[in-house]
Amino acid sequence: MSARVDPPTHWARSLAIAVGAAVAVTLIVLAFLWPVATASAKNIPLAVVGDAASVTQVEDGLAENADGVFAPTTYDSRDAAIDAIQRREVYGAIVTGPQPEVVVATAAGPAVATALRGVAQGLQAQVSAQLAALGQNPLAVTVTVTDVVPLVDADPNGAGIVAIGFPLVLGGLVGGILISLLVTGVARRITALVVYAVVAGTAVTLIAHTWFGILPGDALPLAAGVTLAMLGTASFIVGLNALIGPPGIAVGAVTTMLIGNPLSAASMPVQFLAAPWGGVGQFFVPGASATLIRDLSYFPAADTTQPWLVLAAWALVGVVLSAIGHWRNREVVHVAE
Repeated sequence: MSARVDPPTHWARSLAIAVGAAVAVTLIVLAFLWPVATASAKNIPLAVVGDAASVTQVEDGLAENADGVFAPTTYDSRDAAIDAIQRREVYGAIVTGPQPEVVVATAAGPAVATALRGVAQGLQAQVSAQLAALGQNPLAVTVTVTDVVPLVDADPNGAGIVAIGFPLVLGGLVGGILISLLVTGVARRITALVVYAVVAGTAVTLIAHTWFGILPGDALPLAAGVTLAMLGTASFIVGLNALIGPPGIAVGAVTTMLIGNPLSAASMPVQFLAAPWGGVGQFFVPGASATLIRDLSYFPAADTTQPWLVLAAWALVGVVLSAIGHWRNREVVHVAE
């Protein structure tokens, strides 16, 4: 009995597969590097506190030395500016007056906090020059820098809260793919999705929040956010697979990994991405989950309505697609009978 030997692949097909694989890798690299390579600080919301003359002076200085980087908005008081920072309406504040101050929130974005510390140095040089011109001690007034929302000691550089984004994306993909391939029946798939998301979301929260401490904030909202993030991706993949078959898994993975993830702004402020892509990215699961987890961890006063709704919408779309695919397949079976 002789073993069957497959004939060699045709040369044209071999070359086409090789070129196609190379193109796929090129597109993947481009998708991940493009946001980083084109990122630039533009129109970062900034609060300015002081009288009209001082505010104008600050705005003129920003326009001259940091043209287009900051988008200043006047606030009546330091407390109002800090409240805006905690609600994530602005990234920092410049407080003028007898005791000038630059207020930062490193947890909102270390890059912006670093830029604002540079602004503080420039403001200090300006104040010292004015005092020297008046014949006074140039060191009599010091521009202080206050970090009102610092990063936790367990994650001093903010690398941890950025790194958590990829496991959430990967977790959603893995769950969606496995359930698509190994579970049959729409009710069982939806049940498996919910159970997977809850168990995985709880486990990730226990690791990141309780064990390593890189995600501060209340554990229960964090667990809910992580759970919904994984559910959104997994449900979408399962729904596409039910609707169009195995190609749906590839479509879901590409949508999440090559579109949503590069536009998520997980490692930088949304304003750093070229317009309008930063805003667009917030309507995909990776972007919405990155914003939600950061807000739940450091900014409990922030309005998180949009990311909650975005994640819930992706999960719901997946369930609807699963139901449509299920009923369509039942109709096909009935017709065949």
